[in-house]
Amino acid sequence: MTNDERNLARIRSSGLTSPSTLDIRLLRRSAAKPGTSTFGAGGAFTLIELLVVIAIIIVLTGLILSTVGYVQKKGARSRAETEIAAMSAACESYKADNGIYPRDATNNTTDNLTALTTQTPPDPLPTSYDPSNAAYSAASFYLYTQLSGNISGDRSTYSQKSYLQFKPNMLSPSGGTGTVTAIRDPFGNSYGYSTANQANSSYGFNPTFDLWSTGGTSNATAAVYEKAWIKNW
Repeated sequence: MTNDERNLARIRSSGLTSPSTLDIRLLRRSAAKPGTSTFGAGGAFTLIELLVVIAIIIVLTGLILSTVGYVQKKGARSRAETEIAAMSAACESYKADNGIYPRDATNNTTDNLTALTTQTPPDPLPTSYDPSNAAYSAASFYLYTQLSGNISGDRSTYSQKSYLQFKPNMLSPSGGTGTVTAIRDPFGNSYGYSTANQANSSYGFNPTFDLWSTGGTSNATAAVYEKAWIKNW
């Protein structure tokens, strides 16, 4: 006997033998098929309700994914700012010992007097913008050799004084193995480094050195990508 039937029996045993509205309700409920809801029109979701639920899930998923992307990009920029600050401090220590900032005045490729500047002309490369360009990697590699004391790029050989211990994720190639070719920013590109202003005041922004990350931008005009740079000036 179900709960409804027991309730109906108690009502009737109390002397209420004539059918009442409550009796009819209870009988209808007890006669309902097992597993069938008595609420609404059978209690089932309509097609419109299902579509609304799916739409809400899609919107929430999009919001979550966009938030994750924003957080990751902001984290990368914060890391680049921290790394630039650390390398700048190391450059100051280098100057205190050597009298100059890391600069190879005999080689325009590594010194980037004409190949890589932060001010026009050129800005920052003579032809097309490419953060993985040899000018970027050559400049950051030279900076790496001077600050790390690893002149050859062999991660196990250090022949000079070290001013900064680079973490494996700061170097190319990544993974902590292989000969170092450049200092790698959080966006996977080489850092830009230039001492061009020391030789020509119309190049660069600092009389000391310019050190920057392109912030992951690529194939953009100067006005666009310079706004995204993370820099020491």
